[in-house]
Amino acid sequence: MNETTATCTVTFLPANKSIRVKNGTSLIKAARKTGLHINASCGGAGVCGKCRVLLEEGDLTGGTSEKLTEEDYNRGYRQACIATVSQDVTVRIPEESGRQKGGLATDIPLRHHARMHVFNIDDLKEEDIFYPPVEKLCMELSKPDVHDNRADLGRLIQGLADQHNKHRLVTGLTVMRKIRRTLREKDFLVTVTLEQPVNDKSKSLLLNIQPGRWDHRNFGLAVDIGTTTIHGVLIDLHSGEILAKDSCYNPQMSYGEDVIARIIYAEKPKGLSMMQELVVDAINTIIKNMLKQAVPPEGCGQGAITRDEINSITIAGNTTMTHLLLQLEPDNIRRSPYVPVSTFVPPLHATDLHLELPHHCVALLFPAISSYVGGDIVAGVMGSGMYRTELLTLFIDVGTNAEIVIGNREWLACAACSAGPAFEGGGITHGMRAVDGAISDFSLNPETLEPMNITQGEKAPLGICGSGLLIIAATLFEHGVLSQDGKFNDLDTPRIREGRNGREYVLAWEDECAADHDIVLNEVDIDNFIRAKGAIFAGVFTLLEQVGLQVSDLEQIILAGGFGSYIDLDSAMTVGLLPEVDPDKIVYVGNGSLMGAWMSELSNHIRQDVVNVVRKMTSFELSEISAFKDHYMASTFLPHTDLSLFPKAMGRRKQKSSSHNSPVIA
Repeated sequence: MNETTATCTVTFLPANKSIRVKNGTSLIKAARKTGLHINASCGGAGVCGKCRVLLEEGDLTGGTSEKLTEEDYNRGYRQACIATVSQDVTVRIPEESGRQKGGLATDIPLRHHARMHVFNIDDLKEEDIFYPPVEKLCMELSKPDVHDNRADLGRLIQGLADQHNKHRLVTGLTVMRKIRRTLREKDFLVTVTLEQPVNDKSKSLLLNIQPGRWDHRNFGLAVDIGTTTIHGVLIDLHSGEILAKDSCYNPQMSYGEDVIARIIYAEKPKGLSMMQELVVDAINTIIKNMLKQAVPPEGCGQGAITRDEINSITIAGNTTMTHLLLQLEPDNIRRSPYVPVSTFVPPLHATDLHLELPHHCVALLFPAISSYVGGDIVAGVMGSGMYRTELLTLFIDVGTNAEIVIGNREWLACAACSAGPAFEGGGITHGMRAVDGAISDFSLNPETLEPMNITQGEKAPLGICGSGLLIIAATLFEHGVLSQDGKFNDLDTPRIREGRNGREYVLAWEDECAADHDIVLNEVDIDNFIRAKGAIFAGVFTLLEQVGLQVSDLEQIILAGGFGSYIDLDSAMTVGLLPEVDPDKIVYVGNGSLMGAWMSELSNHIRQDVVNVVRKMTSFELSEISAFKDHYMASTFLPHTDLSLFPKAMGRRKQKSSSHNSPVIA
């Protein structure tokens, strides 16, 4: 069996619970998946020494550190956070780690995650809609002589008609200047690059001409410009597969974490050009990094992929991000009646945007719906397939700007609200992206209130990522550590203390961290989190009201955005981020904006569908709906002021907080 897919069984005693995990899984993760709590605040770095277990059968890899003496190791003790599984094992919870001392015997809830929807390139091929907007065609043309002295361009046009059934061709001066030399360089064997307009299949735009045969090398880019993060992928336009990917923080964050702050900065002298320069530099860096990573696919030869071989780039972003990229004045986006310069952008030369790409590379930007429902959401609707389903669907892109769409193949309604950057690590004292060292999972011993932190990469904690923030807030609330208004209750534990920003819970002490300070979650962080989740829930509730529906009418919920992949559904419903529904109704699509851009790079048919989706979508401006303000205020509590909306969450809280007599609202 392949090592990467081999699994083994881990049995925990005396709970007598077993689970199969992949080889190389840490014991602490196995325990977490089994629903067992281990006191461990160092995140898997092996420095706190609180997660000792006793090995009874089999063997573990590692599991020792300076916190474990040689004598203890010889007796069979291992540290669960750094011991990994490579065969069937049985481990026992020693008496000194029993329930009374906050050990492994404490059950914790299993995580419920959304089903993952994966874009399948084969679906496009089976539907016969796999035809990228930019294609490369090779031709061997007849040579001119005294009997055939047609102009070079005429010869090229006739060759396209005869050999590839392309009868209408439009070109420009840049390409015309290359034709004479290019035709003769390889004895009239040439490759042309064509763009096929979405609304006129009979007309082709001649973008480039190369000497020789190059139709086997055709590459494109898809880019999602998020308010907080920019993502890109490099695509083989023959197979549709991703060859490389990269991402970075949006450097515009230095001038404001939300779109309004950036619009205000763009209104200053030279502010707009600065905003464009920042995002273009970031995209250029991402392109550079992807070209370094990429390995040409089989059949493309051995040469490295170069910038000159990138023939198209599809870009999706919210309306403000698109305006800043295009250097369009965004001033009126933030002022009633909220009028953007344009919601539609015609195909452009990538060089017009100052992107470090060849002049022939065409830039295709997703259209927006309104000032606050942009091309990123249109791309997400396309990528998720929501626009093709009969199911009544709620689509939520959870990010700095939370966008919401309700509907199905017959009709679509949308709205947007500013959630802030909390779900992407922004505005949180020790917030960070989901990289190594970020606390991404958490549980709490109900008696001692000691934590179990699980970090990305099982490294010493550096901070808290969005998924970790959600789980921490929900867990602290469920166990009565947090009150409904997001304040810490007065409980007997050294983990809760006064800090510079109100009371705080210490997730990891300084000597357990990779940081030079304790890692904490304070009441200001929690307030930022509550306002973010409250804006999203209020937006959902308001939009449902506007179209005459209730939560119970929803047949499917689609979550999009980088944060959504790690959303623990029970936690999201516990804090009132998502409405309380059956978890089986929820599907995750990942970065829907990037997925939609990727799909559009592969199918002109989908680009045509984009036009139809934009036409049928009705936009609601939440700031102009008085009920939204009321719903928002009601949502700025955990989980909500109307507890009847969350009966299961409140039932869990009542059950779990009883162990340390926390005040609970029934």
